[in-house]
Amino acid sequence: MNTSRQPDYAVEVEGVSFSYGRLKALDNLSLHVPRGISFGLLGPNGAGKTTLIRLLVGLLDARQGSIKTLGQAPSGKTARLIGYMPQQYSLYSELSVIQNIDFFARIYEMHDRTQRAAHVEEVLRLVGLWERRKDGITKLSGGMKQRVSLACAIVHSPPLLFLDEPTVGLDPELRVSFWQHFANLNKRGVTIVISSHTMDDAAHCDRLAFIRNGGVIAEGTPAELRRAPGKPDASLEDAFLYYVRHGGSQ
Repeated sequence: MNTSRQPDYAVEVEGVSFSYGRLKALDNLSLHVPRGISFGLLGPNGAGKTTLIRLLVGLLDARQGSIKTLGQAPSGKTARLIGYMPQQYSLYSELSVIQNIDFFARIYEMHDRTQRAAHVEEVLRLVGLWERRKDGITKLSGGMKQRVSLACAIVHSPPLLFLDEPTVGLDPELRVSFWQHFANLNKRGVTIVISSHTMDDAAHCDRLAFIRNGGVIAEGTPAELRRAPGKPDASLEDAFLYYVRHGGSQ
């Protein structure tokens, strides 16, 4: 009888350090992301969030510590089970919206034409761009390009999604729309890891890790973290500053 089961965590990071030459980006960082939630990496620019995500998706190699995604070390096999939306657009300006998404679907080895077309249409409707599917990328606003990037990241229905600052530059209405998409994905069992430096994004996450100087200074639900300063009306910003001043606690 097969008694194997999925691990409890979608992401496991143990004692990871990483440097760019003499610049230490991550310093003995550890965290665990339960399956099926939105997990936020919150910290200022330069805290190490993007480096961590690039390690998790396999674009960088951890020289110290260990990383597992979906129970395995990052590899070509796990890459097909992951969606990644980088900070900078990875879109092709010479292609239309639908051609960009179809291209990424092919990269993720969706070879069946009928199935691929159905997935492409589904994500286009999900991000509200079905009517603009034939437009060139250069005709789109920044917010629309963000939506195309999200569609490219989820077209293959990955169980694990990494989003690096996905709401930067979005107007409030689009920001709300994105979080509605993320909540719907969580309901389908998708685990989402989101990096951000905005407290509004953090408040939408199920769990958070405060990142500073390449390490985790606190982790918990937004409600748990807000209790730390000991004020009934404490905000996540208050909580972050509290952990900075008190040296961090996990």
